Amino acid sequence: MIEELKEEKLIEKVGGRFRLSALIQKRLVVLNKSKRPFVSVTDKTDKLQIVIQEILEDKIYLNMDGEVVENVSSTLENGGELTISPIE
Repeated sequence: MIEELKEEKLIEKVGGRFRLSALIQKRLVVLNKSKRPFVSVTDKTDKLQIVIQEILEDKIYLNMDGEVVENVSSTLENGGELTISPIE
């Protein structure tokens, strides 16, 4: 099991176990469609580990509508957020 999933820090960071589960599931759908990760990885990095690393590095989060959002540093029209839609 991935050790970070046992830590309360990750659960608190996202806002609870349900939100963590939803965020992981939604992001895995996007990664499984061969979209690029927001953290540096090797070819053998597990996709679940990629998602956890993205959360720990504040690269992604769930917004109030339950959508996965990329936390971008550049200023965008919607206040620095970019919604990641699994449906294209």
